Amino acid sequence: MTPKKYFTLILILGSLTALGPFSIDMYLPGFTAIAEDLNTTTAEVAVSLSAFFIGISAGQLLYGPLLDRFGRKKPLYVGLILYIIASFACALMTTIEGLIIFRFIQAIGSCAAGVASVAMVRDFFPPQDGAKVFSLLILVLGVSPMLAPTVGSYVTDAFGWQAVFIILALLSALMMAAVMFILPEGKEPDPNYSLKPGPIISTFKSVLEVRQFLTYTLTSSFALSGLLVYVAGSPMVFMEIFKVSGKAYGWIFALLSVGLVGASQLNRALLRTLKSEQIILFALIFQCIIGFVLIVGTMAGWWGLASTVFLIFLFLASCGFILPNSSALSMEPFTKDAGSASALLGAIQMGIGSLATFGLSTINDGTGLPMTAFMMTSALIALITLLLGRRMIKRDLKQCKVLPL
Repeated sequence: MTPKKYFTLILILGSLTALGPFSIDMYLPGFTAIAEDLNTTTAEVAVSLSAFFIGISAGQLLYGPLLDRFGRKKPLYVGLILYIIASFACALMTTIEGLIIFRFIQAIGSCAAGVASVAMVRDFFPPQDGAKVFSLLILVLGVSPMLAPTVGSYVTDAFGWQAVFIILALLSALMMAAVMFILPEGKEPDPNYSLKPGPIISTFKSVLEVRQFLTYTLTSSFALSGLLVYVAGSPMVFMEIFKVSGKAYGWIFALLSVGLVGASQLNRALLRTLKSEQIILFALIFQCIIGFVLIVGTMAGWWGLASTVFLIFLFLASCGFILPNSSALSMEPFTKDAGSASALLGAIQMGIGSLATFGLSTINDGTGLPMTAFMMTSALIALITLLLGRRMIKRDLKQCKVLPL
């Protein structure tokens, strides 16, 4: 593969991967404006974010089998068109209930891009390059949290929050053009792949029976839920508790994202000397320590704005090591059923993340304690899951029970 083609693939796949996160991050600074326009509260607006997470989780189970049956592009076109329609509908909503519904539909469309991009990594690149490629995707993905909230704050101030969704629709249209005219097909359609419920469930079941997939998918899911809880809780923490403006919040969000993106790129260098399994373990231990310090200081009232930003920066940086390595290890055993495996990976990740963010919205007490408590708990559960899963993998290897699909 030529360097130019390699760069083009990474750019397009990264952009597709970033569509969902961009849809999340860009409207965060507008929470207060949306609440005022729709005569509701920021807590209710946060429910639209949880609805988006639920939509991504549910939709991925739909697209996984379709990607294996019809190839990568056709289901991707359907998802992107649905996303464009739902984005325009969000811009026209006059009630919070309508916004929640169309955010859910928008998520159903956007997750086609996420599932397809992960599956195409397995299509275009050898397994041994998986972690490095995912690290590069996170670099492109990092443009979202670094730019989206800042751009969203300026767009909201100048044109209103509705303009954010119009811009998202136009960006999606550009991505569809790139997929149509530049991106290769990847896996060819498989007319023998059944779309009946029985075979689909059987395929999902066989994927879940692979210990390596289950271990690293659950590990990444709990780690990701800590990040998503931060995303859902940060508008309230920074704009209502610390009283920063929408524009200042956008810049803080961008700064914190540097930790995630920078760590993902440092991960590529570490992979020259360390295994993915080792990096994940070290990063999770570090994340648990930071989470503990963050929650204890929050309970004691020690942390101001600067110290809170610094600790969250370190917490998110840990995710930059955990997520690319765990995603690569989750997908490593699969060739034939990569689409279904990618769908399950994303569905489980976003399913657990949506439950965490919904739980956060239900116990919002006007302090930073719920957010930090959920972040700490997510990191601890991820570490426990990793340790137990690695023990089961080693036991199965000794008994020669693990066979790649």
